[in-house]
Amino acid sequence: MEEEGPLEQFRIHELIPIHFGSLNASFTNSALFMVISIAAVLLFLTLSTGARSLVPSRWQSLAEMSYGVVANAVKDNVGMEGWKYFPFIFSVFMFVLFANFIGLLPVPGKFTVTSHIIVTFGFAGLIFVGVTLIALFRHGFKFFGFFVPHGVPPYLLPLLVPIEIIGYFTRPISLSVRLAANMLAGHTMLAVFAGFVVALGVFGIAPFLFVVAVYGLEVIVAFLQAYVFVVLTCLYLSDAIHLHHE
Repeated sequence: MEEEGPLEQFRIHELIPIHFGSLNASFTNSALFMVISIAAVLLFLTLSTGARSLVPSRWQSLAEMSYGVVANAVKDNVGMEGWKYFPFIFSVFMFVLFANFIGLLPVPGKFTVTSHIIVTFGFAGLIFVGVTLIALFRHGFKFFGFFVPHGVPPYLLPLLVPIEIIGYFTRPISLSVRLAANMLAGHTMLAVFAGFVVALGVFGIAPFLFVVAVYGLEVIVAFLQAYVFVVLTCLYLSDAIHLHHE
């Protein structure tokens, strides 16, 4: 039997084959862990908000903390005009956060959906299209002035306008790659050093301690990447609502 490498954890496997001609719509381990992530979020929020006691339980405190993190991000970066989009932003944050954390569980067969660029790019692409449509509906043709830097001499516009356009259309790429790359790198490092622990046996104490330290760091990174994803979403939404030169 071929030994599994550190990248095996990112391999997508078909669980329920579903094929329509040349179209492969199979239910995979990636889809399964997306469902698990959504179910975990719903269960967490249901359990944490069920009692609604004045003295919050641990679960309720965690839910209120999550709410506060996203609420402050929206308020600080978008303002009250962005409050109507809070449910969507909060949903994105909770899904990414739980998907990151579930991928860190030390259980066989676990899968980190946010380590795949197709998943993170799907979210980033949806956000990009959404904020662009918001900007167009809100400002009309005035939105295209977003690509014209304020106060720039006219002779520099042929150079700067294409740069602004390219920078705008690379937003979903940078947003998606940042999250996927961090999840991929961290989980790969954990798998590599965990392999050292197994191979060295009783002499693997030092690698084991390092794995514990890296695992703790990855927990922090999992939260930070979800938070950064939300903050950048808020910044893009702020640009759509206010435009940078207004």
